[in-house]
Amino acid sequence: MSRIGRKPIEIAAGVTYTFDQKAGQIVVKGPKGELVQNMDPAFKLVENEGTLTVERPTEQKRHKALHGLYRSLISNMVEGVSTGYKKQLELVGVGYKASAQNNVLELSLGYSHNIWLSVPKEIKVTAETEKGKNPIITLEGYDKQLIGQIAAKIKSLREVEPYKGKGIRFVGQFVRRKAGKTASK
Repeated sequence: MSRIGRKPIEIAAGVTYTFDQKAGQIVVKGPKGELVQNMDPAFKLVENEGTLTVERPTEQKRHKALHGLYRSLISNMVEGVSTGYKKQLELVGVGYKASAQNNVLELSLGYSHNIWLSVPKEIKVTAETEKGKNPIITLEGYDKQLIGQIAAKIKSLREVEPYKGKGIRFVGQFVRRKAGKTASK
């Protein structure tokens, strides 16, 4: 049996959910917002004293594979609508700049032009630059999947290169550096 699938989900205060068994759709509402997720209608949700457990219908390989997935997705939804998620990206490189206005991110990453990236309204984006430190972009919201997708898109605009370590990375991310060419005689 799935170790992750068996774990109960703690329902935080102020969070409510509705599960439509026929449509196979779960809606989780909380103080931060509302999230919707489609599920296999064969799965069941059982509530016990403030905890929620996902039960699979059979021992088929497909159901075993989806058991832990659905439990993780529902857990992320509950955590998102109650406390929210936050990711921080760091721009490492000479002349790299970032600014954010009205959910539009302007990035200067060493290309011949600036890059303008429109961020969905569900995510709050801020950019801060302190003198002598690298610019930091902060993404905040209640949808973990959407924040990860936007962060990956921003990172893909300038991948971290292994020789000098320049590029966009998560705050605290370790970058494995390579030795450059050795000087010839």
